[in-house]
Amino acid sequence: MLIRNYKKEDELGWLQCRVLAFLKTAYFDNVLNKKEVYEQPSIELVAEIDGKIVGLIDIEYEIKEGTVCSRGKGLGGMIWHIAVHPDYSRKGIGENLLKVAEKRAIELNLNRFEAWTRDDEWVQNWYKKMEFSQVESYYHIYLEGSEMTNRITTNVPNLFPVSTFSHYVGHDMEQFTNITRKHQCICYEKYLKTV
Repeated sequence: MLIRNYKKEDELGWLQCRVLAFLKTAYFDNVLNKKEVYEQPSIELVAEIDGKIVGLIDIEYEIKEGTVCSRGKGLGGMIWHIAVHPDYSRKGIGENLLKVAEKRAIELNLNRFEAWTRDDEWVQNWYKKMEFSQVESYYHIYLEGSEMTNRITTNVPNLFPVSTFSHYVGHDMEQFTNITRKHQCICYEKYLKTV
């Protein structure tokens, strides 16, 4: 396995790896048709086996505190994407990508990583195994059809919402008991250890 910097010609393999990796997660519908370009500097790595992109990690990082991460002190990096192709899972690819990214981050004088994920237990367990701590959460609420009744309205004539995606930062989840799709969105944070 080769871990190296992402190159523009990797885009299709990057997209395919991410889509397949996210397919069996709570982010299954978060499909991208092009790789993001970041406003701030970034660490963008891929794992390659026999010329195929089998893993990826993208971390946008701060050169001024508070410009990328949502919390913490000092300069941090936000893990926007980390994924391993399902045919290559459980081979340490994600862990190796993270280790290389941590080494680079320390060289850049970053002191922590932040990552947001949803309530997939196996993903949460991975972050905990990688020594991240849960520090914050809120909810992603998807409303469709009759679930929007008495919840979503519009003042725009002839506009009829069919579905909505919302952030809920309150604590009364009882009101969403009958909602089919809702996810806890969790922030994990890891302080980097300098050697």
